[in-house]
Amino acid sequence: MAGAGVLWDLHRLCRVLLFLSQFYILSGGGSFSVEPSQPLAQSDKDPGPTRTFTVVPRAAESTDIPPYMMKCPSNGLCSRLPADCIECKTNFSCVYGKPVTFDCTVKPSVTCVDQDFKSRKSFVLNMTCRFCWQLPETDYECSSSTSCMAVSCPRQRYTANCTVRDHIHCLGNRTFPKMLYCNWTGGYKWSTALALSITLGGFGADRFYLGQWREGLGKLFSFGGLGIWTLLDVLLIGVGYVGPADGSLYI
Repeated sequence: MAGAGVLWDLHRLCRVLLFLSQFYILSGGGSFSVEPSQPLAQSDKDPGPTRTFTVVPRAAESTDIPPYMMKCPSNGLCSRLPADCIECKTNFSCVYGKPVTFDCTVKPSVTCVDQDFKSRKSFVLNMTCRFCWQLPETDYECSSSTSCMAVSCPRQRYTANCTVRDHIHCLGNRTFPKMLYCNWTGGYKWSTALALSITLGGFGADRFYLGQWREGLGKLFSFGGLGIWTLLDVLLIGVGYVGPADGSLYI
């Protein structure tokens, strides 16, 4: 019995020691730490003095191309330079329609030659004494208008803005207003309108082609006005009195 008591006491002692070891481990006393003994500093250290860079814009280069150079041919004849490329001393005392000479110089960056292919900065320009608005119609270009009636009596006019062509020289402003007759077309052909009037005029085909829908319906439902309206339209379209509804001219 004494040996059994000793074994029982050893069993209880082992259980107590096992309990104490588990408690010690759970309390953190026996855990291993992988962290360093001294924690590393965060990345919020002072980065030190910073360097700032200032971009200084460069001054405008003197080699910029003037806008008028787009019209000025290089090493061309001085007398053929456009008016935007030269500067002339104007003489308004010249006689209209008579030849006159002007002393001209080229603008900066413009190069030209004379008849002997020698480079010149100053030259004499020969022209006819007349203002720009007195030039022939072939020497200037004008804006067109599609809002006026080209077929009307009397003929309508509109105010156009005209600009002299580059190589034409004249006195005064190179852009000027001018009253012109309405002269535009909407794409209607006189031959087509006349052919439709002769063949299918009784059904109003000619009026429909010209964009005159009311007159076309009137001819269609009246069988061409019993033939009378058809004959009249053949004559009116033939002489050009009846034209497109938009007021434009025939092609």
